[in-house]
Amino acid sequence: MRDLRDSRFLSTCSRISRFAFSALASAALMIAPVFGGDPLDWPNWRGPEYNGTSREKGLPETWSTEGENLLWRKEEYATRATPIVMNGKIYTVCRAFPETTMEGEKVVCADAATGALIWESVHNIFLSDAPAERVGWSSVCGDPATGKIYLLGLGSHFQCLDGETGKVLWEHSMSEEYGMLSTYGGRTNFPVVFEDLVIVSGVMTGWGDYAVPAHRFIAFDKATGAAVWVLSTRLRPEDTTYSSPSFTVLNGQKAMLFGGGDGSVYAVQPRTGKVINTYDASTRGINVSPLAVNGIVYGSHAEQNASDTTVLGALFAYDGRTEGKIAEDKLLWKVPAKAVGRSSPVYADGRLYYVEDGGTLFVVDATNGKIIQNKKVGRIMFGSPLFADGKLYIAENTGRVYIFKPTPEGVEQLSMVRLNGEEIFGSPIASHGRVYIPTTTALYCIGNKDAAPSADPIPAGEPEANVADDQAVAHIQVAPVEILMQPGKQTKLQVRAYNKKGQFLKTVPAEFAVDGPGAVAGDVYSVPADAGQKVAMITAKVGELTSVARARLVPALPWKFDFEDKKVPPTWIGASYRHQPKEFEGQNVLVKISTIPKGTRSQAWMGWTSLSDYTIQADFYATEKNEKIPSMGLIAQRYTLDMTNKKELQIRSWTSRVELRFAKTIPFEWSPNTWYTMKFSAANENGQAVLRGKVWKRGEAEPEAWTIEAADAVPNTIGSPGLFGNASDAEFYIDNVEVSPNKK
Repeated sequence: MRDLRDSRFLSTCSRISRFAFSALASAALMIAPVFGGDPLDWPNWRGPEYNGTSREKGLPETWSTEGENLLWRKEEYATRATPIVMNGKIYTVCRAFPETTMEGEKVVCADAATGALIWESVHNIFLSDAPAERVGWSSVCGDPATGKIYLLGLGSHFQCLDGETGKVLWEHSMSEEYGMLSTYGGRTNFPVVFEDLVIVSGVMTGWGDYAVPAHRFIAFDKATGAAVWVLSTRLRPEDTTYSSPSFTVLNGQKAMLFGGGDGSVYAVQPRTGKVINTYDASTRGINVSPLAVNGIVYGSHAEQNASDTTVLGALFAYDGRTEGKIAEDKLLWKVPAKAVGRSSPVYADGRLYYVEDGGTLFVVDATNGKIIQNKKVGRIMFGSPLFADGKLYIAENTGRVYIFKPTPEGVEQLSMVRLNGEEIFGSPIASHGRVYIPTTTALYCIGNKDAAPSADPIPAGEPEANVADDQAVAHIQVAPVEILMQPGKQTKLQVRAYNKKGQFLKTVPAEFAVDGPGAVAGDVYSVPADAGQKVAMITAKVGELTSVARARLVPALPWKFDFEDKKVPPTWIGASYRHQPKEFEGQNVLVKISTIPKGTRSQAWMGWTSLSDYTIQADFYATEKNEKIPSMGLIAQRYTLDMTNKKELQIRSWTSRVELRFAKTIPFEWSPNTWYTMKFSAANENGQAVLRGKVWKRGEAEPEAWTIEAADAVPNTIGSPGLFGNASDAEFYIDNVEVSPNKK
């Protein structure tokens, strides 16, 4: 067992993060072989078939909290998340040290049979608006081929862990590197593993063409963490999403299905990110995971219908074996006004089982959408049903756990256990003769004590087309597709070729052209040491086919930005959509605009997440509107120094946990329509992060003393410099940004 707050392990993680990109970028990105795992394992929150179905036998029909078929109960594994089981171990994500100044997030590994703890991996949550109660909105994902575990945490922290030891093998701060949003809703999506890739998604505001927010998917090489492809859904979605992808075969073509934050359901080639088809289901985000059976896609939502915005919610089915946009009149069936927006369906024996958000179970004929039975199972539904051993397991949010048996008329209740005072947001799962039920109070393991685990084989399903039948190259992919590198360094590239069904053929040589600094010789991209803060587009060409990798070139400190070129620095993450260059009082500055309602409160980052022990400084000028003023500030090492609109000065890390986790706030009288200089220093000293800030009127002498100082005993030891701002009430201007190493 290892706690990431151990200082020696934190040091190791810092070194991994500091050098991971250069190492992974220079490595060849090889196609990993695919190995099957234990057929009784449950490596994804929806199971080995990504559909909430288990082929196991001998599972319990009844149980009780007093002991009947209760194998173990562990309050220390209380969670919102759905657990997974792999290689005799159960994994889940939980709150770490809840309601203390050490609070964070942890991945837990325990013996699946006994519940005995094997290891836990703890990390901080930083620069997030999400409350602590929503740790575990996502679930971990396991890779049967390697035994590795993947987590996209509450604060958009993406990690690859060794499943045996909990050691962090590589990690990405998706907010700092890709502009992934971590909002008050707390929704982070579920990682999924496909062959050599691990795929994550979220609403992101990055740089260049990705600066405008969209629900985006990024596929990473699962071994190294290098980005392989990026897919954007429609820009400016109304919602984030937690529609977990599922995998199927459509007309011999491997497909990844998911619901987008833009309200559409997508089928995508998982190896390439190319879209196969879409159905515009809603005007808002789809949170339910689509389900495919024999080429037919089943889904649901609880928002406005795209075809009729006066109606909320729908169940629907369409033939997924088509390409392009699927029109409303091409649906096989649709049942409007059914608000199934959280719970994903399961399929068995020609029937679909949906649970509506208000706790009504719909038993539906999959061929025509006819509702066979409505049955009330509670008041609120978040998790998804489990169909296993010919039974339906449903865990309702207020603590009712049902076991049903299908009948010609619908379902018959076999048992119901009420867990008083325990909320259920996750879903029941089955593995090795046991059913696991997660609650916010405990994790339950139930099973028939004397039953020997067994299962029917998983049906083969439609086979993927034989790749040997189509060796024509239809698509190329240069990787890494997203690069962050220091001028004077180099990165090795690889170009992969695929056929029209998205099947890998081979790696191929390519011609390269670079728009921006640097050049490619052979397959190595090199940048001169004096390139400065620039971006480059690297185009690989094979015949008439092209693929583009994007590079951010960020030198070592110090940095200076005075905006005299009248541009937002192109290397900044999350900045250009929410900031604009402007001439103000005879000087060129940036303005944090108030005309984007969902972007008025935001963060922006400038470069390496591995930086530590530095100082960031900038000039700020706040306007006033209707007697209201903005908040504005600096980010250093995953802490924020904020001149608040309450006329305070505050240092914080986890925005929604300032009252407990870590923050210091002091009164600070400041005035709008006045230029101020703000300086923020972060340093690692004696096992703590020491934060020091000062603010003074621009043009006056810098005060010797710091205005505010704080020390975090549970430190963030690295992080990108950045900017914070809330222009919801009034805009503000930024000038003369500088970042430099701390003086020794």
